[in-house]
Amino acid sequence: MKFFRRRNENTGKKKSMLREWLNAGIFAIVAATLIRMFIFEAYCIPSGSMERTLLVNDYLFVSKISYGPRLPVTPLSLPLVHNKMPFTSYSPSYSTLVRWPYKRLPGFSSIERNDIVVFNLPAGDTVALEVEENVNYYELVRQLGRQEVWNSYHIIPRPLDKRENIIKRCVGVPGDTLQIRNGQLFVNTKPAFVAPGSETQYLVQTNGEALNPARLKEMGIIDEPTATGQPGLYLCNFNQSDLATIKTWSSVTSITPFINDEQSDPGVFPFDTAHFHWNQDNFGPVVVPSKGTTVQLTAANLPLYQRIIQIYEGNDFTVKNGSFILNGQPVTSYTFKMNYYWVMGDNRHNSIDSRYWGFLPEDHVVGKAWITWMSYDSDGIRWSRLMKAIR
Repeated sequence: MKFFRRRNENTGKKKSMLREWLNAGIFAIVAATLIRMFIFEAYCIPSGSMERTLLVNDYLFVSKISYGPRLPVTPLSLPLVHNKMPFTSYSPSYSTLVRWPYKRLPGFSSIERNDIVVFNLPAGDTVALEVEENVNYYELVRQLGRQEVWNSYHIIPRPLDKRENIIKRCVGVPGDTLQIRNGQLFVNTKPAFVAPGSETQYLVQTNGEALNPARLKEMGIIDEPTATGQPGLYLCNFNQSDLATIKTWSSVTSITPFINDEQSDPGVFPFDTAHFHWNQDNFGPVVVPSKGTTVQLTAANLPLYQRIIQIYEGNDFTVKNGSFILNGQPVTSYTFKMNYYWVMGDNRHNSIDSRYWGFLPEDHVVGKAWITWMSYDSDGIRWSRLMKAIR
C-alpha cells in the first residue's frame, strides 16, 4: 500500500478565471504598496499655498528615494490609503496596536535649501475631526480654550506617519538663521531665493473701475481680487511679473505691498507676544536647530524649544520654580537629537507654514516633490503642466 504519492504537477487543469484575477490583484496591491512606500507616491495639491509654483489640482509624484524612504511607523494599515477609510469621513484606516520606531533608509541626498518637500504636519498629532484641515487643534485651543474644544469636537490623536501630508518649500536647513523684515525673507542675513511664481499681497487702487477677474485669469492670476470696502481698493495676490503688467493698466492709480508692520500676532509661532513681537511679515531672527547642537535654556527662549523637547524628542520636561527639569534631572541646557527645517509656502500671505506651527522635524519628512504628472482646473486639463519637473 502506498501512503505517499508524488503529486502530478501537470494535471492539465487550468486555473479558474477568478483565481487568476485574484492572484493578479494581490500582486498588484503588494507591488503598488512597495512602490508607494519605498520609491514614489502620488500626491494632489489641495490648496493655493504654493501658487504659482504649484496649483490646486496639480497631481505630483513625490520621490521617497531622494532623502531615503521612511519605514512605516504604523505598519497595520490599509494599503494605498493614508489615514481614513475610503468613503468615510473619520474612520481610521490604520491600527495603533503595533508601533515601530522612526527609521529611514539611506537616500541619494539630504534636504537642501529651496527644495520643495512633502511632510506630515507636525501640528497634526491631535485632530478635531469636524473642522477644516487647515485649522489645527492647537489653534482651536488658543482661540476657544481646551475645555470648550473637547466639549464641542471629536478629538483624536494621530501617529506620525498618519498625520496630514503637506507640501512647502524648505527655506531654512539646520543651523540657518532666518528673519522676515517687511515681508522679505532673509537667510543668514542675505535675501532668500524668491521662486519665479511666488506671490504676495498688494493693495490695488483703481480710478473706481472694478478689476476684471476674467482679465486677471488670462494672466494666470487664479485668486479673485478682494474688495476692501473702500471705493476702488482691492486686495490681490500677484507675483513680480503680474505687478509689472498691472501697473500699466490705465484704471490702476497705485499699487502698494500689503505688509503687517506693527501688530504682534498671537497666532504666530511661538505664540508668546510677551517675548516675541512677531507676525507673518516681520518675524525672527530664529535659528533652525541642528542635531548635536546645544542651546542654553531661558524663560525667554523656552517657547521656541519646548515642543521640540517634550513632543518631538519625547522627553519628560517640566518647569518648577523657574528651574528646568529634564527626565527628572535639573538642567540649564538642551542638546537636540534631530535635525529641523523651516518651510514656507510660495504664496506667502496664503500659507499656513512654519510661521504658524514652528520647526519641521526630520522624522516628519515624507519625500521630495518630483514631477507634475496631471493637472486640471474648471476649464479642463492644463496641458502645459503635464510631466513638468518641480523646482
